[in-house]
Amino acid sequence: MLWRNGRKLEVDKIYITMKHTIYQLHGVSRKVIYFLMGLSLTAMMSCGGGGGSKPGDSTAMAAADSGSLGPAFDIKPTEVTLMMSDSLKLPAGFHATTFVEGYGGSREVAVAPNGAVFVKLASLHNGKGIYRLMDTNGDGKAEKSFGFGNYTGTGMFVRDGYLYASSDTCVYRYKLNKDFNVVDPNHPEKIVTGLLARGEHQPKAITLDYSGNLYVNIGAYSNSCQLVDRKKGSPGQQPCPILDSAGGIWQFKDDVPDQTYGDDHRYATGLRNVVGFDWNRQTNSLFVMQHGRDQLATLFPQYWDSVSSAELPAECMYELHKGSNCGWPYIFYDQFQRKKVLAPEYGGDGKKAGGQDAQNPVAAFPGHLAPDGLLFYTGSQFPATYKNGAFIAFHGSWNRAPMPQAGFYVVFVPFENGKPTGKWEVFADNFTGSPENTAKGNAEHRPCGLAQGPDGSIYVTDDTQRGYIWKISYKG
Repeated sequence: MLWRNGRKLEVDKIYITMKHTIYQLHGVSRKVIYFLMGLSLTAMMSCGGGGGSKPGDSTAMAAADSGSLGPAFDIKPTEVTLMMSDSLKLPAGFHATTFVEGYGGSREVAVAPNGAVFVKLASLHNGKGIYRLMDTNGDGKAEKSFGFGNYTGTGMFVRDGYLYASSDTCVYRYKLNKDFNVVDPNHPEKIVTGLLARGEHQPKAITLDYSGNLYVNIGAYSNSCQLVDRKKGSPGQQPCPILDSAGGIWQFKDDVPDQTYGDDHRYATGLRNVVGFDWNRQTNSLFVMQHGRDQLATLFPQYWDSVSSAELPAECMYELHKGSNCGWPYIFYDQFQRKKVLAPEYGGDGKKAGGQDAQNPVAAFPGHLAPDGLLFYTGSQFPATYKNGAFIAFHGSWNRAPMPQAGFYVVFVPFENGKPTGKWEVFADNFTGSPENTAKGNAEHRPCGLAQGPDGSIYVTDDTQRGYIWKISYKG
């Protein structure tokens, strides 16, 4: 039961995950959901994004760091942990261990050269939003944990002796020592500030290239830039005003403090929302996974039924360069027709082609699977067929009903000479716990972030409140 302006709101069921894009809702309108999210996120418009005091508040952070956690918190695996590791379905020769559990809302993950694992949380755990996890005895499980940063968020990246982390409005940088411990967890550098956060698609995923540049996704705060968002038959705004400050990727220097964003930092446009992206060293270019638009059948039932709307539009992989335009909101990609079609808000009927000035995707996947992680595998532990290919973590759908929900797995896309080759395949599955859970969207776990360790293993996060991180290795 909830209250707003003194009035009681009757609710059958509310389950809101702070992934910001996946909801399981019954009897609650999307407007109410964004109102509720707004109440809890009002603090995020200033850097720090929701942990109470700002990251620079050393008094608040030092008190927590020196309290019950201490310099390193001992972790003890449970029987449930061991069972969940055994339940993941992997190709022959691969093995998963539960690296850690109980870190709810685990989003992006980064691994230092010594194997230290840093994870960013969408909800605070013991008052902290970042954790450094360490396997001290080589058994594939974390025994030590250190928390810092009293703000929530998504982005996490390690490069050249620094840890980069994002809230929904800022990007911070922490200096690491020779053992990849954070030198001063209470006083990170503020690299980017003032990023837009308006509730929908506001998490800021980040990645870096090898030339001193930082890339930040700024998701569109709209489904399809309608005059009235998600209203049946509402036309699209022309031109779409959202694109001046969101719906794209922004580029910054990775070592310059207090940068703010604007047109001069925009790297690519026409991307509704990107969570999974990675720099491809073979092509020396940025690849991204776009979350496609929702509700074709709901908003324009004259052109799409529930079956076609469950599959469309495709979740697309794009290779980006400075000035790239991927076409949102004016077009979307139809993987069955293999073409860009004009969006119905802009005169499309599901058949009319559009986006002559928008680039084509390099790969397309079924609709609404929610790609949250992208990793190009450069290690040598896995068989040679995986070298330089792409792993994608699909968080899972919410809006394929009345068709079965889908996703909730990690897939692999083979690459050759910087291009996808052959068909994609499911690599890691059964995160939901059962086919019945998958169909209903009642997932026990949802894969989210991906990272490669120095030994060639890969790590997969789970951003449900169970908060698992798996380490997947090849044993042969």
